[in-house]
This record gives sequence, C-alpha cells and structure tokens, in this order.
Amino acid sequence: MSFFNKVFASIGIGSATVDTKMEKDTYMPGETVKGVVEIKGGKVEQKVDEIYLTLNSTYLKESDDKKYTVTAVIERIKLITPFTIGVNQRKEIPFSFQLPYDTPLSIGRTKVWVSTGLDIKGGVDPSDKDFLKIVPNPLMAAVFNAVENLGFRIREADCEEAPRRFRGRLPFVQEFEFVPFSGPFRGRLDELEVVFFPSGNGSLDIMLQVDRRARGLAGLFSEALGTDETYVRFNVSNADIPSIQKQIENIIERYS
Repeated sequence: MSFFNKVFASIGIGSATVDTKMEKDTYMPGETVKGVVEIKGGKVEQKVDEIYLTLNSTYLKESDDKKYTVTAVIERIKLITPFTIGVNQRKEIPFSFQLPYDTPLSIGRTKVWVSTGLDIKGGVDPSDKDFLKIVPNPLMAAVFNAVENLGFRIREADCEEAPRRFRGRLPFVQEFEFVPFSGPFRGRLDELEVVFFPSGNGSLDIMLQVDRRARGLAGLFSEALGTDETYVRFNVSNADIPSIQKQIENIIERYS
C-alpha cells in the first residue's frame, strides 16, 4: 500500500496540498500583504524543498501586428527552507510582504493574483491561486478625481508592453485612456492617456499623452502623420494634492 501511495503521490494523487489565506483581499500599492500558507500532508511523507509566493499580472504584447496576453511576474517571495511534511500533517506558515509600488491597479481587464507553490522533489508541485483587488492610493485617486473633474471619463485601462524609453522595472506599463465628454476640452482632444510611474518615496511620476483633435488642414496632416500626440511627464507628491487638478489643466491647455 505504501508503494502505491508513493506512486500516486508522484503524479499528484494523494500528495500534499496548499491553501493560502490572505488577511484581506483589497490593497493599495505599497501596502503590506499578510496571511498564512496552510499545508496539509498527503498519504505519504514528502520533502518540501521550497515554498514560494509569486505576485502576477497580465499584459498585452504585440508581435507581427497581433496582440496577445502574457503573464508577468511582479515579485517572487521565498518563504522557508526545506522541511518534511508528514502523512496528514497540517502546517501553517505565516507570511508578510510589501506590495510593490508599481503593482497595476484592478481597473478594466487588469487582474492581479498571488500564486503559492510547493516545490516537492519527485512529485507534482501543488499550487494555489488567490486574486487581489488593487485600488489607487490617495495620490493616484487625486489624479483620477482631477481628470474626472475636468470633464473626462475613463474609456479603457490596460497593461501593455512598454517601449524601452518608457520601461521601468517591469516590461509593461498600465495605461488609462480617458475621453472628454464635457468641460473645456470637449471637442479639442480625442483622448487623454495617463500612465503612472510610482516610486517608493511617496512621489509619483505621471505621463500624460495629449491626443489633439484635428483642426483645419494642418491638424489633418498632423493626425495623418501621427504627430498629433504630445507626451508630458511630471512629478507630484502628497503635498501637491490640492493643486493637481490645476497642474493637469494647465498641461492639457498648453498642448491641446
């Protein structure tokens, strides 16, 4: 019986299982994620070489004029050194890690999840998957509120592969696309795109892509040549929250 248990465990039947339980499921970038990993032994004793948590998201990548979705690892956390889990033994391992500041927000089609894995030598590695809801921090929320107050509404949000000049630690950036539906910029812009480049010191780099609406013959030529877009990058901190709307308005006014 022991022999067959070992054979079955080697193909994942009756082997150890893993279940990760988070303290909560909603976080802001930079917050500390806490929880426990619960491991239950199977029908045979098994050696666990490693327990790891992987923070993941997806982004759109383009190749041969086609876009496809790929998974990106945002962070990988190793929890403990090797140990042995006995038959039907239960073990709880607490963990905590800081959510990276560049973790994408759960807006649009963007999803963020933590996968937990056990590295078991000679067997199928069990895994677990837990989705997180990532919400804007106060500085990001102030930017969104400012854009909305200026008459824009969000049309789309996606993580896309970034050109090298815009790339940070990750191979993608999250782009928020807004369209003017009221206010001073309706009829003057096609869209406004916002990209965040967070840092760990409490400040936030913002890149605005101002897409001007074609006006007159010169505007039509500019749009046809793809030169009707302007990129503007600037930095804000929490101290700037009261003036963020005016800053953004002045930038759009200057380049629209």
